[in-house]
Amino acid sequence: MARIEIDGELHTVQDGNNLLSTCLSLGLDLPYFCWHPALGSAGACRQCAILQYRDADDQQGHLVMACMTPVQDGMRIALTAQQARQFRRDNIELLMTNHPHYCPVCEEGGECHLQDMTLLTGHTMRRFRGQKRTHDNQYLGPFINHEMNRCIACYRCVRFYNDYAGSDDLQVFGIHNNVYFGRFEDGALQSEFSGNLVEVCPTGVFTDKTFSAHYARKWDLQTAPSVCVHCSLGCNVAPGERYGELRRIVNRYHGEVNGYLLCDRGRFGYDFVNSPKRIRKLHIAGQASCSVTMATDKFHTMLQAADGVIGIASPRASLEANFALRALVGEDNFFLGLDDSEHTLLNAIHEVMRDGGIHSPSLQEIEQADAILILGEDVTHSAPRMALSLRQAARNAAFALASKLHIQPWQDAAVRELRKQAPTPVFIASICSTRLDDIATNTWHGGPEDLARLGFAIAHNLNDAAPLPAALNEDQQALAANIARALRQAQRPLIVSGTSCSSLAVIQAAYNIARALPESAPQLAFTLPECNSLGMAIMGGKPLQQAFAAMNQGLADSVVILENDIYRRASTQQVDAFLETARHVVVIDSLQNNTTEKAALLLATATFAESEGTLVNNEGRAQRYFPVYPVTDPVRASWQWLLSVMTDSPWAHHDDLTSACAGAFPELATIVAAAPGADYTVEGCKIPRQPQRYSGRTAMHANIAVSEPGQPSDQETPFTFSMEGTTAKVPPAVLPVIWAPGWDSNQAINKFQEETGGSLRAGDPGIRLFEASGTQSWFNDIPPAFQAQPGVWKVIMLPHIFGSEELSLQSPAIAERCPAVCALLHPLDAETLAISDCDTVAIRDPSGTLIMNMPIRIEKTLPPGLLGLATGRPELQPLQSGMLVCLHKSDPLATDVSEERS
Repeated sequence: MARIEIDGELHTVQDGNNLLSTCLSLGLDLPYFCWHPALGSAGACRQCAILQYRDADDQQGHLVMACMTPVQDGMRIALTAQQARQFRRDNIELLMTNHPHYCPVCEEGGECHLQDMTLLTGHTMRRFRGQKRTHDNQYLGPFINHEMNRCIACYRCVRFYNDYAGSDDLQVFGIHNNVYFGRFEDGALQSEFSGNLVEVCPTGVFTDKTFSAHYARKWDLQTAPSVCVHCSLGCNVAPGERYGELRRIVNRYHGEVNGYLLCDRGRFGYDFVNSPKRIRKLHIAGQASCSVTMATDKFHTMLQAADGVIGIASPRASLEANFALRALVGEDNFFLGLDDSEHTLLNAIHEVMRDGGIHSPSLQEIEQADAILILGEDVTHSAPRMALSLRQAARNAAFALASKLHIQPWQDAAVRELRKQAPTPVFIASICSTRLDDIATNTWHGGPEDLARLGFAIAHNLNDAAPLPAALNEDQQALAANIARALRQAQRPLIVSGTSCSSLAVIQAAYNIARALPESAPQLAFTLPECNSLGMAIMGGKPLQQAFAAMNQGLADSVVILENDIYRRASTQQVDAFLETARHVVVIDSLQNNTTEKAALLLATATFAESEGTLVNNEGRAQRYFPVYPVTDPVRASWQWLLSVMTDSPWAHHDDLTSACAGAFPELATIVAAAPGADYTVEGCKIPRQPQRYSGRTAMHANIAVSEPGQPSDQETPFTFSMEGTTAKVPPAVLPVIWAPGWDSNQAINKFQEETGGSLRAGDPGIRLFEASGTQSWFNDIPPAFQAQPGVWKVIMLPHIFGSEELSLQSPAIAERCPAVCALLHPLDAETLAISDCDTVAIRDPSGTLIMNMPIRIEKTLPPGLLGLATGRPELQPLQSGMLVCLHKSDPLATDVSEERS
């Protein structure tokens, strides 16, 4: 620690940090542009100038840039000295000479960091009357608008995009004060994290194109704390609503999970809430219309008449909704709605996390790893935000070298140069090439069986007690020994695996490696398929195939399906037979899909933006999300539909369900502490969802009635649908908006942190449900090596960030970025079939029945004998991972199988 004097006051601060971060952590206001807590210091904008004195006798001092000056014990500085204030004012005046003065019509207005800093410096009058520099703008794809005339050349965009996110198609062109930040030609930005430019940019150069389509000012958006529903990581988000429509998603800071950044699927996938496929009406088969009362009576009548009711749960529904379904149908009739493979994998991961004695790290902890093995995952596509954390971990050897050379870790450019001399060991063993290959020390590709065998071999190299696979070749033995050596030497080794390979052996091999490591601090991170996959595994239930069997055997004649398109989980023939056998089919969902079309009773349910619930992320952290705006009749939250037909139910409110769920499952006992309940108030008032500057409330519905309607009441959460109340000193889990006086931009978050880049005051939201304990025996079920069979290919489903997730696929911007459907094939297999890139092949089952025709893309890193296909695409539903198929070159004019069948 160090003692420093700032404007005549003594402060005890962290030694070695830079002065800008230190001042902001102390709650002092100091303007800046190029510095960002996630990016470190660049010294490009010169806006954070302060006065530093040599000693107590120095009365003049000299100007230094706070972001480039390290804290030293006994130093004396001044933020408010006239010389420093004038320098900052003059500097921003020069920046503004080429900046347009149209704040009232700029999309960034009202949440603009440039506006905040301009007012903070006192620059309130424009003296420059010359001609301004102008630029042409570019098309950057469906996510981002480009307005280069607003640029102040802070370089944040390229530092994030190139240095932090690892992409290279956004560059800086030009020289001196005439620079251009864009692509070499128009085209969609290729990074899976391009949307962060919207929040990283301190002006309005990059803005959210999806938000522009239904724009509203920040102060006119109603918001509430929420959790991303598009993967298992549980990133915190802040949705914004106006006029009953979800308008945008922005990042909600969480020090342990997503930090300052989101992936593009999490940021732009929200538009499924506004999709034309939204179910907004109730439906009873054979009836023209249906009211809430009619639907509830019909639901109740079906349950009374049923001879056994099967409940199909969902990994994209909340714990509370799934628990309500379990209570309705009974434990014996509760099925998780997962295929056998996914069910087995999730149970195995849950057992390893609970009883395996290996720590499951948060994303922030992943960034501290100093040796990494990724086994069987293309993390950018299966858990995108984790990939960004892994990129930062790849710099840790450079940080260690920088420390030896007395270079501060926040000296960003210097540390990045050192990475060439000190690369962090990163090993990627995957089915084919991944988006993280550029940071890898070594990559290796193989089928799931071979990936598992390599993993078992690494574990044996670490600990002789671990089982050793037979018949490894010399290259595999050498690679396993090399990886084991790097992991053994690390202080914070990390193993990453998951369910993408659909291989239990890969998961077991990953655990063996983590268990075989020295007991320093091994970490094992799993990627899971959906937002509440781990919550479902904790709750427990039977696999989907057993539900089919129960219906077929006459053990039940009715089914209630909760937010689950089961056509994505099993073959069309199996699901058709199951639903046709059922006497009553009740479906509760928010989007039209193949399953909802078969419903005898269809109940419209709320999305994450209109309801409350608890989700458990991949590390075992339970987090609460809250409705941003009230649902409109006849839509209800899923748990409300289920409670409405429970006779003599002891639960009337959501908090009752949460408490009951916590009491029923020991591992979920602490979920009640994930966030305050509905009875929480601040000084007797609930928390407002609307900002204090929320406008137009009395006129929003003037086209309907000139009188102001009463605000909707919310009995289920600690929030109000109004601006009345206070957000002062509320826990982070229920903080609806980030704002501080003088700080309208998202950089106001520094006012809510213990220190810049650190945890939120009062702790980050959510609660971890379990920590590492116990130990498991070595897994020894080692599969034989994969052998390609002549004339037969094994289907491997590969995740993709755009298109593999069910909900975001209904967002138009995401749909535009989905890659064309094609099959991946090794060059040797293509040569065998006498086909070239983009040729069409006929995919047939071993009996010769045509499944579909599909174009081929040759992928040299895919092992021979495998056929790679994108997970989750509706067009590929007949094909499942592990299937054996035959391939034949198709006629160029061949129709798709769906057209052929019709």
